[in-house]
Amino acid sequence: MFLRQLAGLLKPSALNTLIEPLKIVPLTSRWSNPSAAFANHRWSSSSAVAPLADTKSTLETVNKQLETGSEGRLFAVVQLCGKQFKITSGDIIVVEGYWPPEGGDRLRLDKVLLAGSKDFSLIGRPLLTPGLVDVQATIIEKTLSHTRTHFRKKRRKQYTRINFYRTPQTMIRINSIDIKRKLSDSASGEAAVEERFF
Repeated sequence: MFLRQLAGLLKPSALNTLIEPLKIVPLTSRWSNPSAAFANHRWSSSSAVAPLADTKSTLETVNKQLETGSEGRLFAVVQLCGKQFKITSGDIIVVEGYWPPEGGDRLRLDKVLLAGSKDFSLIGRPLLTPGLVDVQATIIEKTLSHTRTHFRKKRRKQYTRINFYRTPQTMIRINSIDIKRKLSDSASGEAAVEERFF
């Protein structure tokens, strides 16, 4: 398994340099001194790594998947109330702390840090361009958490305090995650002014 993955990453010339020392050394001495077989070979990192795919062809394949609807199930990483959540459509997440929306409200989550599928990922710096990814959600329930205990004690000082508390929680169902428009090459000269979200 590992050798198949390694063979996919290496160029054919790099594979030959790996196999040549094994052909030269006799089978009986291979396992007695394996470092001697590779002693005269120098490795450069540039010869072992496969070249990266062209950016335009990658964008074309992703755009083609988005047009045909063959991208599969999308996921996203969104920021809510100072925390990040990895979500897919149909997920239910719990946000702790006070949050103004009430039960039944429909939301569009704007702070999308990352979105992707099984074949590609769109990474924001730090956020994706507004309007590129549309994440729709619904508030299901607003409740209090289970009772938690805050216990403090100082030894030999007759000081103990026990406080019980419950924090407000909001349960949110993720309805859908959609990529709304085609991806454009950032090197094409379009300098889009990004809105800032706080």
